[in-house]
Amino acid sequence: MISLRQHAISLVAVFLALALGLFLGSGFVGDRMNSVTGTSRDRIGDLENQRDDLNGQLNAANSFDQAVAPRLIANSLRGQSVVVVTAPNAADADVAAVKESISGAGGKFAGQIALTDQFLADQHAEQLRTIVDQTIPPGAMLRPELTDSGGRAGDLVGSLVLVRPGTTPARAADRAMGLQALRDGGFIDYTDNAVSQADLVVLVTGDEFGRDSGAQGSVVARFGAAMTSRGQGGILVGRSGSALGGSPVAVVRSDPALGNAMSTVDNVDQQTGRITAILALAADADGHTGAYGTGPGAIAITVGADGKPGD
Repeated sequence: MISLRQHAISLVAVFLALALGLFLGSGFVGDRMNSVTGTSRDRIGDLENQRDDLNGQLNAANSFDQAVAPRLIANSLRGQSVVVVTAPNAADADVAAVKESISGAGGKFAGQIALTDQFLADQHAEQLRTIVDQTIPPGAMLRPELTDSGGRAGDLVGSLVLVRPGTTPARAADRAMGLQALRDGGFIDYTDNAVSQADLVVLVTGDEFGRDSGAQGSVVARFGAAMTSRGQGGILVGRSGSALGGSPVAVVRSDPALGNAMSTVDNVDQQTGRITAILALAADADGHTGAYGTGPGAIAITVGADGKPGD
């Protein structure tokens, strides 16, 4: 409920600031044309006081979220391991906050894999597919319907790193060899001996992809969805603006097949979004996906008490 209130306060503050700007403009013209008295100044003062009051309420809501976060997420991921994957535009602060939240929720951090700019580049797509096909461990199979570079790479990385009940995890040697091949090709980066088997994945992206990004958002989105399906669940998180244009969050939300595969959170740069990310990851592990946040395509601000999208 506090998240909904915070969102409402934010919107009101924005509109109030716009109203204040318009009033200042109209007051200036009025003063020039009609020599208006101090009434305009009084009205401006009232608007400024309302704006300051709303900003105070918003800051209080943010402080409240930060204070209750540990209790809201406590033990949400107990007994589960989580690997973090980052897109090239992911903010370091967001990545650090996600890893801290995983620990605070009782989850085990299973390592971090960074997708490189080369991974997203269309001119290297064929090379990526070739490396993926040459790296499939003996006895393993990738899904034949995944022919795009992002989906095929996600399927491979997921099979190497993730595991779900009823499946046999990849051998440590196969995982090391497969990840090494992708790193040698310039498509991913990670710290040696720091990526272990995981149950869940969090894919962290940044804000809106630019107009010249082409299909890069689709590559990240399809990678995430394919990788997630190899484990118990996964989410794609981005900061404010990540649900716009051709960004990965927007791509997932526009495609029901991708949206059913993984949840999305579009405001991980805010405390509310970081809480939601952990709750959404836990819900995804239970088979409940959703689109959360305040951007286009979000169906709820956060996860409900039943693990499904709240009101």
